[in-house]
Amino acid sequence: MTVYAPALGGLGILGTGSHLPERVVDNDTVGALAGVSAEWIESRTGIVERRYAADHEAASDLAAEAAVRALADAGARPEDVAWIIVATSTPDHPQPATAALLQHRLGAHRAAAFDVNAVCAGFVAALHTGARLLAADGDGAHGGGRRLALVVGTEVYSRIIDPADRRTAPLFGDGAGAVVIGPVREGRGFLGTGLRTDGRLHELIGVHAGGSRQPASEKTVARGDHHFRMRGREVREFVERELPGAVAGTLAAFGVAAADVDHFVPHQANGEMLRGVVGSLGLTGARVHLPVDRHGNTGAASIPLALDHARRADGPRDGELVLLAGFGGGMTLGTVLLRWGR
Repeated sequence: MTVYAPALGGLGILGTGSHLPERVVDNDTVGALAGVSAEWIESRTGIVERRYAADHEAASDLAAEAAVRALADAGARPEDVAWIIVATSTPDHPQPATAALLQHRLGAHRAAAFDVNAVCAGFVAALHTGARLLAADGDGAHGGGRRLALVVGTEVYSRIIDPADRRTAPLFGDGAGAVVIGPVREGRGFLGTGLRTDGRLHELIGVHAGGSRQPASEKTVARGDHHFRMRGREVREFVERELPGAVAGTLAAFGVAAADVDHFVPHQANGEMLRGVVGSLGLTGARVHLPVDRHGNTGAASIPLALDHARRADGPRDGELVLLAGFGGGMTLGTVLLRWGR
């Protein structure tokens, strides 16, 4: 069952930021290790290249770059931040939370910080959480400053991908995206969110070893159990079957016609798959943002990366309706509907 949550408190997105590592990895490089051609990858995924983090870079490093840019875009200071929520399934360490490392890096010492893991749907879940927490805070300043939340999606999938697995290696890359949430003027901001999980399908996506079920051992390493695995065809069927209903349900819950949506920013899973399913969503007036060709699937980072890319191109503009949609391991689906404006 989908849980719908109407927005409270007149909150919206005040700023966006993103960061991609310097190293560009093309399809020829990935294909040589996975046993496929560059043409095979592009025709099936729409991806031309992706970025890989340097050896010294981890999820918190990418997150910090994106967060600094989002704060600058919002005209905010680290001390204005009340909440830091990091969506990631590739944290720096099992513990402490990557959000705590980011808080320290930014000097945002007034903020409470924690991680969210809903895999590729993580950013939508984190955005929902950040908006609800700020709404629960009520009006007024935070510790003498502004009352803001910093929500970040960051991933370093290159560390958990099996380069010989053609089902996953061509798809994934590294990156981070961030948004700052805060009060917006009347008639702008979040209209509502929708979240649902079908745990019966949890085996479709995952990393089997490294947790309390299968602690790391020589055997788990030898078997490749620490690599990310995905049953691609079944995941695609899930998206094609469930995404149209999730989008329609959210629009109906908040009284918005599909034709009135101006911008659609989906999780950048696979460009060809998304182009195939978009026609079934009824978003006839929406511009669909798909920069996946230049950074691949960056997990929880992909929606804020695409949103920042859209912002720095030609939209969204003041008053336009924006729909975000994430889907990923669990299996979890999440949507966020907002009217753009600061």
